[in-house]
Amino acid sequence: MATRHYHSLLLSFLSLLLLSAADDAAVMSKLLSSLSAAPSGWSSSTHFCDWRNVNCDSTSSFVTGIDLNAAAVSGTLPPELNQLSQLKSLAVQRNSLTGTLPSFENMTSLEQIFLDNNDFTSIPNNFLLRLTSLQTFSISENMNLDQWEIPSYLTESTNLVTFYASNASLNGIIPDIFGSFPNLQSLRLSYNNLTGSLPGSFSGSDIQNLWLNNQRQGLSGTIDVLSNMTQLYQVWVHDNTFSGGIPDLSKCTNLFDLQLRDNRFTGVVPPSLMNLPNLANITLQNNKLQGPYPKFPSRVQATIGTTNSFCLDEPGPCDPQVSILLHVAEALGYPMSLAESWEGNNACQDWRFINCDSQGRNVTVVNMGRQGFSGSISPAFANLTSLRTLILSDNNLTGVIPSILTTLANLQIFDVSNNNLSGPIPMFPGNVRFTYGGNLLLGKNESNGGGGGGSRAAGGNPSDPNGNSGSSKGSVSGGMIAGVVIAVVIFVGVVLFVSYKCYVKRHQKRFTRIEGSELGKEMSTTNGINGYGGVPSEVQSHSSGDHSEIPVFEGGNVVISIQVLRQVTNNFSEENVLGRGGFGVVYKGELPDGTKIAVKRMESGAIGTKGMNEFQAEIAVLTKVRHRHLVALLGYCINGNERLLVYEYMPQGTLGQHLFEWQEHGYKPLTWKQRVTIALDVARGVEYLHSLAQQSFIHRDLKPSNILLSDVMRAKVADFGLVRNAPDGKYSIETRLAGTFGYLAPEYAATGRVTTKVDVYAFGVILMEIITGRKALDETMPDERSHLVTWFRRVLINKENIRKSIDPILDPDDETYESICKVAELAGHCTAREPFQRPDMGHAVNVLVPLVEQWKPSKPEEEEGYGININMSLPQALQRWQADEGTSRMFDDFSYSNTQSSIPPSGFDSFSSMDCR
Repeated sequence: MATRHYHSLLLSFLSLLLLSAADDAAVMSKLLSSLSAAPSGWSSSTHFCDWRNVNCDSTSSFVTGIDLNAAAVSGTLPPELNQLSQLKSLAVQRNSLTGTLPSFENMTSLEQIFLDNNDFTSIPNNFLLRLTSLQTFSISENMNLDQWEIPSYLTESTNLVTFYASNASLNGIIPDIFGSFPNLQSLRLSYNNLTGSLPGSFSGSDIQNLWLNNQRQGLSGTIDVLSNMTQLYQVWVHDNTFSGGIPDLSKCTNLFDLQLRDNRFTGVVPPSLMNLPNLANITLQNNKLQGPYPKFPSRVQATIGTTNSFCLDEPGPCDPQVSILLHVAEALGYPMSLAESWEGNNACQDWRFINCDSQGRNVTVVNMGRQGFSGSISPAFANLTSLRTLILSDNNLTGVIPSILTTLANLQIFDVSNNNLSGPIPMFPGNVRFTYGGNLLLGKNESNGGGGGGSRAAGGNPSDPNGNSGSSKGSVSGGMIAGVVIAVVIFVGVVLFVSYKCYVKRHQKRFTRIEGSELGKEMSTTNGINGYGGVPSEVQSHSSGDHSEIPVFEGGNVVISIQVLRQVTNNFSEENVLGRGGFGVVYKGELPDGTKIAVKRMESGAIGTKGMNEFQAEIAVLTKVRHRHLVALLGYCINGNERLLVYEYMPQGTLGQHLFEWQEHGYKPLTWKQRVTIALDVARGVEYLHSLAQQSFIHRDLKPSNILLSDVMRAKVADFGLVRNAPDGKYSIETRLAGTFGYLAPEYAATGRVTTKVDVYAFGVILMEIITGRKALDETMPDERSHLVTWFRRVLINKENIRKSIDPILDPDDETYESICKVAELAGHCTAREPFQRPDMGHAVNVLVPLVEQWKPSKPEEEEGYGININMSLPQALQRWQADEGTSRMFDDFSYSNTQSSIPPSGFDSFSSMDCR
């Protein structure tokens, strides 16, 4: 009987096993039919466990792993996938899969899900529910997904280590669930529409890699929670709306890369930040940081920017009164209104809420009433020894009134009424008009039980039972009348002072005088722009005719006489010719002080209306932008029919010469380290044009001949004749077709409509040229290889082909090859057919920065000959490069667009990223 029962159970188990195997076979057959073309090694005529990159258990009955990474497949994933009960790993990334994702609900064996870099459109409800074994989930770069939120039920996946969902249509808030993931190390949520603040459950987590950058509307609040995330290694929170001060990150000793740019951070940069032992890269630009200019060690690549509100333009202590007021601001949480108005190193110079004595030296009045400030009252007020009036009424201040304020010898008026202050009421001298009504908890801690507050004057009672002291409701003391008179006098004085300062600033902007210069004495204004219609108003000359004054327009550019330019170029001699273009010749010149310049000389008869428009455009743009990776316009001249532009000089020529003509020019071939550094320089320059300058611009003619190189092979973008103002938001503008074939984005070539993404496309083409050493269009090649983008994108389908396409001069080792693969991946994204599929230039910068700063060449000879000591660390070398940039001279060969080439074919698919390891 027992034997019969045993056999029955065995038959039931075998039946169940066969049924499950049949289920897996049916699911795999359904998956095969859902794909538009069978993956390599998959066939319905063979057992599914024999398919390439399909793993099964030891019985060959259950599927445990499916790997279709970069398999060049399209189609959909069937919903039946969740019937694969033993599946542990699903990898379908870097393909062209579309449609609704299957639900993975209840797949308790599933440990890894890779869905990134596809075109999925929607996510079912509960698709990650009860995945108790899940360790890795990646859905990044699925830009066509419907909006979805991080599900709170994800807390069931307590083994989660990696969660990647960048550029995946996430919205809503970041849920406060991160206390449930003790093993979570990487969280990447960049390029979504997340809002709200950082969750408190981040505190104490083991997250090492945190990417929250480039949210559409922007995450907000402070980043104080980071101070408790002691395992942090890389933090990207840039391009959001975070505010407040930078927290003390001294516990984050592993922190290597910290991206804080493009937020609303205020306050003093903590000294502890500059002492982090492993910090190698930090960006702070485009915030409103205050206090001393930060000084990082030479090993740190620090980008500070010019838009912050530091007291000085270089490291050093602030003025004592400025330092005191910054402590005041710290107690208030560093409000943005103070950061925007408290600039410079003189608190008596147009600082909001601050008035000084008649000599403009000492702070006497601080009036911050009715500003909605929160925080507390800083004891630092006591160090303003000349302070007479302190008004902090009608805010949301909490905490106690510092008793040290009673020591202010000159204090006459102190008003803290209508706040949320508590604690004891300090005893001020009888001559101080102290008002504190409307603070319900103030005085509650005193033994006399007084509270509620009121006001206290000379001889006044500190507190009566009704909370009114020193002055009654229906009477007005002589002191109050005197206070009103003083306030009126102060107000009138402030109005007159502000009016005077505004008048001075307007006239200082209109006229800038450079006197005593020998060059200035020679520069004539008679060849200026007064007779040149259409040049923007910001370059209009207002010279009085005194030739000792050089008319200077915005950015410091000057009108230079033709006589001076003839003199410095040896009368435009042939021996000084740097290059020739369709609209003129470029000459090298040298000013009397030894400064070398490049002069582009055009004749209006030859250049026509188009050239004149470009002349005007170049002046208009370069008077509004200044960046270390954009070539600087130094001046211009109009002489009869001639138009001349004067630039800084760049001795190492163009990127095009170094990539394609290095032998003819006697150059050494560029190393990979030089190439990727140049790419980063260009990306930073274009990023500035697109999103960091006061106005947003589209270059429209990015190409290697418009990228200029300095003595130490650092790059600057040049030739701004085709630049256009970028439209707001996602809209495009229609303009005449301009630029250079081979670099034109498909939508621009087809419709003439442009956004900043046309520059991203051109940048991707340049990256391909940097990798391959081939030109964007090469008519000497067979037709199928002549257009670089079309050919290179075919190469990218199979990563094994990349090594064959690399410029043979590079001969990369494995370390270099990995870096090249990452740049190739970026090039593919940048040249995606659809504009919305291309990243912005900020993303390109973020991809390239680690390659420049972390990757080091294996061959020591790559370091030779370019002014860099091979014994330096890479951050030290970068610091050296940046220092050299400030003194290098530049030039431009000013080659112009080739209008003879054919338009490249369109129809490119979005390139999927690859694993280069």
